[in-house]
Amino acid sequence: MTETSPPNQDIDPFIEIGRKLFAGEADFIWAANSLKNLPPMSKVEIAFGGRSNVGKSSLVNALTGRNTLARTSHTPGRTQQLNFFTINDRFHLVDMPGYGYAAVEKQKVEAWTQLIHDYLRGRASLARVYVLIDARHGIKPVDEAVLETLGTAAVSYQIVLTKADELKPGELDKRMADTLQKIEKRAAAFPEILATSSRSGLGIPELRAGVARLLSERGAG
Repeated sequence: MTETSPPNQDIDPFIEIGRKLFAGEADFIWAANSLKNLPPMSKVEIAFGGRSNVGKSSLVNALTGRNTLARTSHTPGRTQQLNFFTINDRFHLVDMPGYGYAAVEKQKVEAWTQLIHDYLRGRASLARVYVLIDARHGIKPVDEAVLETLGTAAVSYQIVLTKADELKPGELDKRMADTLQKIEKRAAAFPEILATSSRSGLGIPELRAGVARLLSERGAG
């Protein structure tokens, strides 16, 4: 994975701020399988969610530069609860259960999905949700349901395309344009699509910068 070059820093000073933010300590602090056992709201929370096979854990690990912070598996649906991590003592990163298909019982999937929607609706410390979408497939109906919940709860979110390295440049540009068109009328959606790849490092510095900028705007630190 390549780090950001100095020219990019001149364009966006938050590139370097974001790099330093995620280069700090990253520790697991809490796991919750229901709203009753969520941790106290002590810091700004930034959540990462997506379908169960979207590559969410790999992206979280790439952001923090750690291979094992978030649990990865070739079997979708291994994250079965809301996992909270403290990042550089600045904010809490929330790794959400994957929604949609998972290789477990249907009742469990329904329970996780309900937990996701309940958390998104009622967490005052939640500053933003990064909704991960597989660049190869785009927004699916199961994603639309989550976007509706976020919109109703007026929770800011941004679409992050994962596995973008698996598309040709022209295909990726089209996917980004199509995705932007699908969210342009959604008031809670951040009007910019970010393409990433956990494998190549594409978009990782920019995503870190986005988190750093959000924390600055919120006065968190």
